[in-house]
Amino acid sequence: MAKLKVAGTWGGLIEVELENWTLHMLRDEVAKRSGLDPGSIKLICAGKILKDDGDATLTLAQLGIKENSKILSTRGAAPEEGKSIVDEEERSRRLSRVKAAATALSKRHADGSLPIEDYNIELEDQGGHKVQFGTETDQSAAMMGLLLHTKAKSLIEMEMYSDAVEVLAMAEESFLLCDPKILEFVDNLPMMEIDIVWCYFLLRDIKCLSDAGVRLERARKGLERAHGKDLSRLRLLQAGQSPEMALYVRLELLEGVVAYHTGQCDKALNALKSAHAKFLQLQIPDETLSLVMGMGFQEKDAKRALRLNNQDIASSVDFLIEERAKRAQKREEDLQRQKEINEQKRYGVTPMKKAVDMQMLNRLNSIGYARDLAAESLRRNENDFQQALDTLTNPKVNSSIQAYIESRKRKRQEQLVGISVDELVTMGFERGRATSALQAGGNREDIIQRLLQSVPEANPASSANDGVAESSAFGGRESTSNEVDGGVAEQDSEMRDETSDETANRGSTSGDDCEEEEQERDSEIEDDIANEIARVDSLSAYDINLVLEIEAINEYLAMLDASQESG
Repeated sequence: MAKLKVAGTWGGLIEVELENWTLHMLRDEVAKRSGLDPGSIKLICAGKILKDDGDATLTLAQLGIKENSKILSTRGAAPEEGKSIVDEEERSRRLSRVKAAATALSKRHADGSLPIEDYNIELEDQGGHKVQFGTETDQSAAMMGLLLHTKAKSLIEMEMYSDAVEVLAMAEESFLLCDPKILEFVDNLPMMEIDIVWCYFLLRDIKCLSDAGVRLERARKGLERAHGKDLSRLRLLQAGQSPEMALYVRLELLEGVVAYHTGQCDKALNALKSAHAKFLQLQIPDETLSLVMGMGFQEKDAKRALRLNNQDIASSVDFLIEERAKRAQKREEDLQRQKEINEQKRYGVTPMKKAVDMQMLNRLNSIGYARDLAAESLRRNENDFQQALDTLTNPKVNSSIQAYIESRKRKRQEQLVGISVDELVTMGFERGRATSALQAGGNREDIIQRLLQSVPEANPASSANDGVAESSAFGGRESTSNEVDGGVAEQDSEMRDETSDETANRGSTSGDDCEEEEQERDSEIEDDIANEIARVDSLSAYDINLVLEIEAINEYLAMLDASQESG
C-alpha cells in the first residue's frame, strides 16, 4: 500500500494501491472523509488538476502519482469545458454589451456630450481626491478602465470568474492607454492585476501559473508606487489609518500559492504566514463591534472604521462621523452637478458635439447676460468666451439669437400641447392672440377654448363687415392683424432662414434636436454599471471579507506542513 499526503478540504494520509485505484476511487475517498459531494472536489498534484480524460480505468500510477505524493483537495470548479456553441455566443454577446456600454459611459464624461441619460462619475485617489487628467484621451481611457473594473468585481461576487477575467483584461487594456504618470496616483491597475490572479485561483486555472507570477510582481511594484515605500504615502493620505491590509492579505496569499506550485516552499511559507498574521490583525472582537454599532452605525461601516483605525473605538467613531459628513456633502455636490447636467441638456450641444461650458456661462451671466442668451452664444461659438462675448455685443446678432430662443420656446410649448401657432392661424385666430394663448399654457382643448372665449363680439355699427370678420375668425386664412403681426412673422421667417443656413453650414445642434440625433444606447447595461459604481468610494476596494482567503491560507499551510513532515 502506498501513502498519499492530502491537504485542503481534508488533511491527512490515505493509503492506496497505486496500481489498482482510479482517480474516481481517490476522489470518492477524499469526499467521504471531508463530508463533501465528490462532484464538488478537485484534486491537484504537482501543480496540475488530476484528470483521467474520460478513461475511468486509468490507475493512479498511470496518472503519474507516486508514493508520498502530495495531493491538494479543493472545493470549486475547474475551468468549464465542453460549453456549447450557443453558450459561448451568448457569453460573447454579453461581454460585447458590457464593453460597448462602458465605452459609451466613458465617452460621454470625457468629451462633454449629452446623451439621454447622464451619470456623475469621477476617479479618486486613495485620499478620496478627484484625479485630474491632462487630456480627453487619458480621461476617457481611465474612466472606461474604472467602469470595467467595477463591473468585473460584481461578476466576481456572482462567481462568474471566467467573465470577470475577460472584463478585467478589457479594463487593463483601457488603463494602459493612459499617461503612466497619471496611473502612479491611483492603485487601480495593480489591484486589477491582483483581481485577475484571484480569478485564476478561484477557477483553479493552473495553466496560468506563469502569468500569475508576472502579474503579482507588477502588482507589488504598482502598489509601492501608489502607496509609497512601506506604505508611507498611503499613511499620509489616510491620516495614519490602515485601509489596505485586507488587500495585502489577498496579495500575499496569491504570492504564496504561486511560490508553492513553483517549488519555492520557503518563499511560500513566509508569504502565507505574513498573510495569516495580517488576517488576525483584521479580526474584530464582537464586543468592540457591538459598541460601535450601538452608537447608531451599520455593521459594514463599523467594521470598516475599526479596521482602518486599528480597532480604536474613539478614532473609529470620529472617522464614521467625518465620513457621514463627507457623504452628505457629496450628495449635495451630486445634486448640484445633476442640475447642471439637466441645464446643459436644455441648451443642446455645440457644432463639435460638446456641452455648453458651465464656467463660461456663469461668467457671462455674472456680467449681466441672461443665461439662455449667453448659453446659445457659447453653443454657437464652440464655448469660446471671447467670441461668445463679441456675438452678444453685436446688436443685430444678439437680436437674432433672442428671436431664435423665443421661437424654440414656442416650439417646445407646441410639442407639449400638440398644437402650433400656424395651426391656430389656419383655424382663423389672429397670430398675436394665438401666440399669447399658447404661451399661457394648457392642453390643446384649453387653448382653443380660451381663444374662442376671447373672440370679440360683432359691432352693430360694422355689420357691413360681419362677413369679413366671421371669415377671418373662423376659417379665413388671413389674419385681421396683418399690420401688427407682420413684423413678427417676417422676423420669425428671417430667423428661421438664418438658423437653417447656420445649421447647414456649421452643423449646430440645439437642445430640441439633440435627443433625435442620439445614437441608440444599451440603457440596461449602462444603468447596471452606473448603479454598481455609485455604490463604491475611495475605500471600497479594501472592503474584503476574507472568508475564502483564510480557507485557502489554511489549506496551503497544511500542505506545507505535510511537506516538511515528509522531508
